[in-house]
Amino acid sequence: MDSGDDSGGAGTKFETMRGRNFPALRQFTIFLENRVGQLLEVVRRFEGTGIRICALSINDAAECAFVRFLVNDADRGREILERSGLALIETDLIGVQLPEGPQPLLRVCTALLQAELNIIQTYPLIVRPLGKPAVAIMVENIEMAMETLNEKGFTIITEGDLDDNPSIDQ
Repeated sequence: MDSGDDSGGAGTKFETMRGRNFPALRQFTIFLENRVGQLLEVVRRFEGTGIRICALSINDAAECAFVRFLVNDADRGREILERSGLALIETDLIGVQLPEGPQPLLRVCTALLQAELNIIQTYPLIVRPLGKPAVAIMVENIEMAMETLNEKGFTIITEGDLDDNPSIDQ
């Protein structure tokens, strides 16, 4: 499916190992007991593996915490978590590079609103793919959101972009 345009990737054909034609980022959500040191135990599991945590969000509840994160290699990250015996949920998100100028998040949200797409959650990436700030966004319809953002000229961040970050040591 080649669109024939030269719009900086907007018409690029994407093919993932899971047979999808969009460059989604994979978020892992794990449930941790609400105790001191639990997050450190999870983070240590990635030590020495070459896998980097690229985004992190924690929602606290009375008995447990929901930890959501992105890593630079989702397949290897999943293996590490599964070998650790952690129950996890995997969800697709969009990575979006924030544009230059004042209120860049406002521009992203406005583009999605114009397409009548609901944002379910969002959080910043703690690495800077392509040297620019970026956010991870969960939406109701990921394919439509990617199409909308591409049409509006936003740069979509792929899992490969998370791996190509020279500012982070392995």
